[in-house]
Amino acid sequence: MQLSKSKNIGIGSEKEKKFGFNTIFKSKMTAILIATAALWILFTMLTDGNFLTTRNLSNLFRQMSITGVLAIGMCFVIILGEIDLSAGSTLGLLGGIAAILNVWFGFSAIPTVVITLILGVIMGAWNGYWIAVKNVPSFIVTLGSMLIFRGILIGITGGNTVAPLSSDFKAIGQAYLPTALGYVLVVLAIAGSAYLVLNNRKNKIKYNIDVKPMILDVFTIAGIGIVSLALVVILNDYQGFPIPAFIMLLIALILGFVATKTVFGRRMYGIGGNRDAARLSGINVKKHIIVIYSILGLLCGVAGILLTTRLNAGSVSAGQSAEMDAIAACVIGGASLAGGSGTVIGALVGALVMATIDNGMSMMNTPTFWQYIVKGLILLIAVWMDIASKNKK
Repeated sequence: MQLSKSKNIGIGSEKEKKFGFNTIFKSKMTAILIATAALWILFTMLTDGNFLTTRNLSNLFRQMSITGVLAIGMCFVIILGEIDLSAGSTLGLLGGIAAILNVWFGFSAIPTVVITLILGVIMGAWNGYWIAVKNVPSFIVTLGSMLIFRGILIGITGGNTVAPLSSDFKAIGQAYLPTALGYVLVVLAIAGSAYLVLNNRKNKIKYNIDVKPMILDVFTIAGIGIVSLALVVILNDYQGFPIPAFIMLLIALILGFVATKTVFGRRMYGIGGNRDAARLSGINVKKHIIVIYSILGLLCGVAGILLTTRLNAGSVSAGQSAEMDAIAACVIGGASLAGGSGTVIGALVGALVMATIDNGMSMMNTPTFWQYIVKGLILLIAVWMDIASKNKK
């Protein structure tokens, strides 16, 4: 046993060789990151360098935060093997309610946010109830909710834009973190990634599981540090780290921990992998479905608040097709529509891809219909690649 463990520790051991650089470049996540870098280069060339200006990158991450928050919640639903077509309408309705509370009724930021998030949980639980308790397919339930919520939004606003917001509420979507705090986040990101990577390595060694060479873990930590520092330096060069992006990363950190380090997360993957086996093993499948749809409803509330405060208005068109961007982000990031697989970090990377396409094509003054066509093709190709990879296995 001791000999077996020692093989895992050394950098050049036989068990570690299978984790060489060829394996890295064959991974789906690496391919997505390379494709994203290629998109950035392409848009930089096509916009005469304007894409990589600090102002545009700050705007890009602000745009990404809305899709990213929505994609995190959608990822949980997709891992279950379900879907939610009402997320965009839920986002729009909750954003509209937040605007009404703030503009028409004079609520300050805190009560507006609290009420909006509570309503988001209720709306998510509504979907979960029909799916889990009444056994109506999630496609039908959320399709109906999409129409219901959009109709309610149009009805309560009278089809009008609700604006302008109060300064304290508007700050949620438009303010920036202090410059010094951005560098504190870099230190925390490096320390946190080092702990997670090294702790994961330690646990694998403890249970005699093959590990990657130590040099690759060091490269991972260093890469996270370099990217985090570069990101903060770039954003600080404009006005600072956007609060919406900070909220998105905070949510990703919390729910990423829930998905990978808790019993709830393991059961979620188990339900998505084999629902009957999960039920027979004693997992309360109905409860998990309702809770996860409630989480998505909560995140729809967050995304709705971010969008409304970013635009300084509540609009009847807010959130249209947002669920498609979220689903595409999840699939691009490695989630399978068959359930049982997907990660929060993958959903964020997918959201970055979708935001890059939106931002870059908008800077090129590309007609809106082409943006829909391109995103639709990307979703189709991503699903096809997922199915093809599973068929090979």
